[in-house]
Order: sequence, then structure tokens, then C-alpha cells
Amino acid sequence: MATTNTPMGTAGTPTGARSTAQPVLGQRGREIQQYGTLTRYPLGLGDDVRLAACEGLNQILADSITLRDMYKKHHWQVSGPTFYSLHRLYEKHADAQTKLIDLVAERIQTLGGVALAMAADVAETTSIERPPRGREEVPVQISRLLDAHERILVQSRTLAHRIQDMGDDGTNDILVSEVVRTNELQVWFLSELLVDTPLVVASRGS
Repeated sequence: MATTNTPMGTAGTPTGARSTAQPVLGQRGREIQQYGTLTRYPLGLGDDVRLAACEGLNQILADSITLRDMYKKHHWQVSGPTFYSLHRLYEKHADAQTKLIDLVAERIQTLGGVALAMAADVAETTSIERPPRGREEVPVQISRLLDAHERILVQSRTLAHRIQDMGDDGTNDILVSEVVRTNELQVWFLSELLVDTPLVVASRGS
């Protein structure tokens, strides 16, 4: 029986031969769904309802991503005697916002819309004031976060009321049970950090 001296590659392919199991790289193509359009899912909701929900949710999504990123910025840049506690609190709040972001984005996709995803698109859409690149004092960090939370809360309640009247119970549930309640709780934690109370000596009565 004749033998061959053809050298073999690591996968058993003759050296110099091309494997057919190669990825097709560098692909580009047209969008399969443009932003602001709907995929038709049998959800029992009209296109006007779904479009209104997706538009409102994408604004909340952009602002929530910005808020989450602001938490991460402050998590890395916080300084001073409260460093350790705030370092941990900021990270905890950022993680909770990440979960909300995923819920909101998936709701948009469930409704047949297209969720914002890229940083440049979020930056163009968000209504939250952009902080400077450098570090800021702790009270300023907290105040910025509280302003962002309030903006999201107002948007979420407004959309929840509007969308409930239109019959979209699923979106209403996510907004009220998840987005509003989580942001309210985080506002409470942050707000108490700005209360001016004595650290060591109790205030004396008159």
C-alpha cells in the first residue's frame, strides 16, 4: 500500500491546503431593521402603541445608560474620608442600573422596536448633563446623580401613565415595578448622604 509524505497541519489538513471551515470576515451589509421601525409581532397591541412605548423607552434607556456610566465614573474617581463606603455604594447602584438597562432594552425588542446600544447614539440621545472628564467633589458627584435619577423618574412615571391608558400593561409594569422603584430607592440612599448632621457630637437642645 502506497504511503504519502504530504505534511499534515494541526487539524489533519495537508499543509498548504485551505480548510473549508474558515470564518467569513469583514462582512458589511444593509441594516435588517432601521431604528424607529417595528417588527410585526402578534402582541395584540397596535403599531401606534408600540411606537410610542419604544420611543419613550429608548429615551429612558439612553438616560439610564448615562446614569450607570456616571456611577462607574464616580466609583473610580471618588476620594476623601468616605471613599470606601461610596466606592462600594456607587458600584452597587451601577450594577442595579445595568439590570434595569437590560430589562428596558429587551422590552423595546419585545415590542418589535430597536434598542439604542452604542455609546455615540446614547450620547446624542440622553437628556442628562454631561459631567467633566476630571474628578469632582463628593457632594457634586451625588448631586449630579440625584438630578439624573429625578429626570428618569419623571420620564418613567409620565410614560407609565400614558402607556397604561393605551393598553400596554407589560411596559407599564416594567416602568413602575422596576425602573421607578429602583430609582426611588437609590435616591433615598444618596439623599441621606447630603444631610448635614454632626459626625461626633450630638446637637444640643435650646
